[in-house]
Amino acid sequence: MPSKFSSLKIILTVPLFLSTFLSPAQEKEKPYVQKIEGTTLSFSMQPIPGGEFLMGSTKGKPDEQPLHQVKISPFWMSTYELTWDLYEPFLYKDYETANSTSPVPANVDAVTRPTKPYLDMTFGMGKENHPALAMTHFNAIQYCKWLYARTGIFYRLPTEAEWEYACRAGTTTTYSFGDDATQLGDFAWYAANSGGKTHAVGLKKPNPWGLFDLYGNVGEWTYDQYLPDFYATVKGKQLQDPVAVPDQLYAHVIRGGSYESEAANLRSAARLPSDPVWKQLDPQIPKSNWWFPEAPFIGIRLVRPVSPPSPAEIDTYYNQPAISDF
Repeated sequence: MPSKFSSLKIILTVPLFLSTFLSPAQEKEKPYVQKIEGTTLSFSMQPIPGGEFLMGSTKGKPDEQPLHQVKISPFWMSTYELTWDLYEPFLYKDYETANSTSPVPANVDAVTRPTKPYLDMTFGMGKENHPALAMTHFNAIQYCKWLYARTGIFYRLPTEAEWEYACRAGTTTTYSFGDDATQLGDFAWYAANSGGKTHAVGLKKPNPWGLFDLYGNVGEWTYDQYLPDFYATVKGKQLQDPVAVPDQLYAHVIRGGSYESEAANLRSAARLPSDPVWKQLDPQIPKSNWWFPEAPFIGIRLVRPVSPPSPAEIDTYYNQPAISDF
C-alpha cells in the first residue's frame, strides 16, 4: 500500500483522461442510447452535470473522513449496471458472433478476452437483464477497451469522486432519498429484501439524476486505488476531478454495496476495498487476472467524459499491463 507521501502525490496528479471543467452552456447534454456497432445490443446513458459537492461523511467509518470540497466535470453515466447481455459478447467470441449483424472487425477481434471461467459466474442468480458479476478491476477496464473498439467512443470506469457525486445527485443526506434507511427497499436490492441474490436491473426507483441500482444489487468498480487515509491528504485543498491513480493490484475502491450488504454499507459515502481473499479458491497458478470467483457481488457501471481524451491518453488508460497475482 502506498505511503501517505505517495498518496498525496497521487491525489495531486490528475490524469488527462478526465474531462476539463466546462461552462454551464457546455453542460446541456442529453440522455442517449449507445448502440454497440455491428451487434443487436445497446445501452442507455444519463447526463451528469458538472458541479461541486462535499465528499465523505462524518457519520461513517474513518476512511470516509474528513469531509472535503470537490469539483467535478460533467460526464455521462450508464443508467443501469452492466448486464450479462452486454458483457458476454466480450467474454465469449461465439456469443459475440451470434449477436453480430456483420463480421467482427479485426480491431475488435484483436482485443484480448478473459480466460473462460471454470465456474458459472452467474452463480445461478440469473442472466437476462441481471448485472454481470465477479470480474476483476483489470477485466472491467478491458471490457471498456472492447467497447471502445466496437463504438469508437471512450468509455471507462467512474472515479470514486464521480461515483459519489452522481450517487448523491445534489443531496447531502445519507442516501439520495434522505436519511431514513427504512425507505431503502424502494431503491435497492440489499440484505433485507434481495433473498441473497441479484435481480434484474431497473426494477427499483432511480435516484434524482435517473440512475438505477446505485445502492445494492451489485457493488460497482471505480478506477481508484483504495487508500484509507486518502481524504486526509487533501484537507484544505481545492480539488478538481481527484483520483487515486491505481498502480498496485490491491486494493481498489468498490462503491454502492450489493445484494448482500446491510443498510449502513449502502450509504452514498461508504467505501469498500477489494480483497485478494476473493481469489482464494482459484486453482490457477498464478491466479487469474480476470475473475474473482468468491466475489459474486461486484459489477460495472460505465462513464463517458463530455470532453474526450486524446488517442495517446486513451491508449494509456486501456493498455496498462496486468499485474500478476500469485
